Amino acid sequence: MTKLPINLTDLLRQRTVEGERIEYKTGWNPDPIIRTVCAFANDFENLGGGYVVIGQDCDANGQPVFPPVGLPDNQMDKIQRELLAHCQLIEPPYFPILSIEEVEGRKLIVLWAPGGQTRPYKAPEVATANKKTWRYYIRRYSSTVEAKGETEQELLSLAAKVPFDDRYNQLARIDDLSKPLMQVFLQEVDSALAADAPGLSIEALARQMNVAGGPTESPWPKNVGLLFFNETPERFFPGVQIDVVWFPEGAGGDRFEEKIFKGPLARMTREALNYIQRNYLRQTVIKHPDRAEATRVWNFPYAAIEEALVNAVYHRSYEEREPIEVRISNEELVILSFPGPDRSIRLEDFQAGRIVSRRYRNRRIGEFLKELEMTEGRSTGVPKILKEMAANGSPAPLFETDDDRLSFVIRLPRHPLAIVPPADSPQVTPQVTPQVGMLLSRIMGEMTRQAIQDALGLADREHFRKTYLVPALDQGVIEMTLPDKPNSRSQRYRLTALGQRWLETIHLPNSRRLP
Repeated sequence: MTKLPINLTDLLRQRTVEGERIEYKTGWNPDPIIRTVCAFANDFENLGGGYVVIGQDCDANGQPVFPPVGLPDNQMDKIQRELLAHCQLIEPPYFPILSIEEVEGRKLIVLWAPGGQTRPYKAPEVATANKKTWRYYIRRYSSTVEAKGETEQELLSLAAKVPFDDRYNQLARIDDLSKPLMQVFLQEVDSALAADAPGLSIEALARQMNVAGGPTESPWPKNVGLLFFNETPERFFPGVQIDVVWFPEGAGGDRFEEKIFKGPLARMTREALNYIQRNYLRQTVIKHPDRAEATRVWNFPYAAIEEALVNAVYHRSYEEREPIEVRISNEELVILSFPGPDRSIRLEDFQAGRIVSRRYRNRRIGEFLKELEMTEGRSTGVPKILKEMAANGSPAPLFETDDDRLSFVIRLPRHPLAIVPPADSPQVTPQVTPQVGMLLSRIMGEMTRQAIQDALGLADREHFRKTYLVPALDQGVIEMTLPDKPNSRSQRYRLTALGQRWLETIHLPNSRRLP
């Protein structure tokens, strides 16, 4: 039985997939379902196709109602047979991935219809009619509509124009995909497929995750699979890296320090963000004589940097050989990527936060980043950058591109009140409580809250939180891997540069053993 490579609860409740990419059907009605499958296959906006959930009802606002209506057991085989027959009527033939799921004791059929490789597709207006009329269908917001006039012509112009990340890579082999990396992803997003993955071949798992395809005798990985699930994707896509460059004397100075990040796309992005956060973000505390509350500002707010860098990873072209560059000085943090935004987006719209992309460059990369909770998608990046800079009291960010849209620059100015010490200034070893010191000595790499608590041999969760975890966070000697999502299921904790310096300076006897 096929299982979905994403979390079912998040899907049904529209947490990681937008409402316009989900169609709820109370029961089996082949005509509208086939039309919607056809529309998702055409993927007119390059959003990544969509899902049809059969047996799930919704309210007037399009929100799912629980428990679902469900489908009777004695109808499941009949529905599958008819679905197969009707999908053969789509031209060219297109078959969605079918999964039978159970939610609150009710059976559902979930059809995953990713964007097709051979669009445009057309389907019968009435699949059950003896005399059939074929039409092209697309999604408009949360509805399936017929493509007419100029829209139909535009759809026809997309013939075989599959986004680069969703194409087969015929220079690679299935074995170039890493099964361990795929399994880690499935576990992180809490997919039911994670339980079956150990017993599947690399090819079978890759096909279920839609990161491979092609004929059985000659399967190929897709570019998105190589980008996320290969240890060295730069072998296939030169320039897939993030360069972080520090200019201690300013961009015009003679000195600079460079750190290059490579590897699977999600890991590379996280490592670059963690490196920037540990080494270049500083908080300044400003005390006021007339009130008790101090003002706290960051030289650059982390959430704005995260959004800007993930935006660059999401929207850059992987056919370009230029890396993403992050240039940091005491005055600004600059992110440069290639190429620039679509010509339909005006630069003044960036400054105003009114960004509506006509069509996405990397539909599959966006899917994986959303599943990993690294982006929300749907043109929310620029508004969030503006919001986070304003919340920190920073000057407004600047968005730049050239007339030919060959590159895109996001400039984040330093907060004017933030004090950034020179890179070679002496650093002070922090004073910590014995409990915090013991916590620091137990952290190895990135660890969950429970793992740290277990390493300390503590049973009382609240005591651990109040006495160990919160003070360590407050003192800046440990940090969250996902600071803007403190309650995420993927949350981990690690030493900061300050915490590492304490460990290197204070030599605790038996520091890796419980007292």
